[in-house]
Amino acid sequence: MADSDNLTLNFGPQHPAAHGVLRLIMEMDGEVVHRIDPHVGLLHRGTEKLAETKPYNHSIGYMDRLDYISMMCCEHAYVLAIEKLLDVQPPIRAQYIRVMFDEITRILNHLLWLGCHGLDIGAMALFLYCFREREDLMDCYEAVSGSRMHATYYRPGGVYRDLPEEMPKYKANRFISKSKVKKLNYNREGTLLDFIADFTERFPSKVDEYEALLTDNRIWKQRTVNIGVVEPERAIELGFTGPMLRGSGVEWDLRRKEPYEVYDLLDFKIPIGLNGDCYDRYLVRVEEMRQSNLIIQQCVAWLNKNPGPVIIEDNKLTPPKRALMKHDMESLIYHFKLFSEGYSVPEGEIYCPVESPKGEFGVYIVSDGANKPYRLKVRAPSFAHLAAINEMVKGHMLADVVSVLGTLDLVFGELDR
Repeated sequence: MADSDNLTLNFGPQHPAAHGVLRLIMEMDGEVVHRIDPHVGLLHRGTEKLAETKPYNHSIGYMDRLDYISMMCCEHAYVLAIEKLLDVQPPIRAQYIRVMFDEITRILNHLLWLGCHGLDIGAMALFLYCFREREDLMDCYEAVSGSRMHATYYRPGGVYRDLPEEMPKYKANRFISKSKVKKLNYNREGTLLDFIADFTERFPSKVDEYEALLTDNRIWKQRTVNIGVVEPERAIELGFTGPMLRGSGVEWDLRRKEPYEVYDLLDFKIPIGLNGDCYDRYLVRVEEMRQSNLIIQQCVAWLNKNPGPVIIEDNKLTPPKRALMKHDMESLIYHFKLFSEGYSVPEGEIYCPVESPKGEFGVYIVSDGANKPYRLKVRAPSFAHLAAINEMVKGHMLADVVSVLGTLDLVFGELDR
């Protein structure tokens, strides 16, 4: 039997730095990684097969639960695919609302990524800073959909409802005095758009705070510079998208290269890295938060000036108004048929990608003309990123595995599906 000093270790599947249910089988020579074999499928929920057994409009909520940090972006790809098969164009106001919430979702995702990535490497305070801003954006989700996470807000033909005229407010109780509640509600007196506008004004200074903690921090740079380097040509070969690809210096962003909704009408920049290491990917995501903030400001300005419908008026695809449904038999029938049977989609196939916070999230649908997909396939960005972990960490130390896992920004809901 051959002599070997290499040690085989299990990393996970319950390890908190794994960002999900990941098992890594690591071959180690002391502290140095020789080989990593990622085992996935521990969170497999059969989303694609479930979607093939349900009417199209019943599966929008399933998309929220794929990448459960980037909820509305996952909905967006699915809803866009259905709209293209149906040849339906949502109203322009609905498109601006979708883009605004896509960018709110991008900030939500990057805040959670940054807080957890910092926590993995040992920066405790950053996690609390990031969640401070995240709470405000979760309140925006709740205001439009009634849910803080799984919104099911995008619908084929537009969005569920227009932006609310008032924000939920804090109320005094035995733990919070009236004077403190008044301070907490200072930016909640107007509409949702006023609240978002207030957020976008103060958010850049909060990003400055994150950077003050990390960007020139000696320990942070020692843990991320020249760790997990991926050259631009290799990043393309590995199927990287999103910040993972742009961190390697490839300027590819679907919002610019293959614009959807109203992205071609908005002004923003695409940040790219130079060295393709963990540090560059950190810088790219931080700058993306600033650019998303600018996009949200442009959407808020347009939405304030341009009222209008937010969903098409076709009762075979969208529910009739509730008041009408209570008094008109035909509307009640439309409502019942829509939510029980759904609608039939013309025969054909479509692949519809969006630039989700983690990369290219795409939905491929094959329709046979029925009210449910014949085949549905999700293209999840995290899957391609995790596949590269072996070559990203080979020759690095055990502690660097945690840094690389953090920089991949994995969520296993979409990876395992």
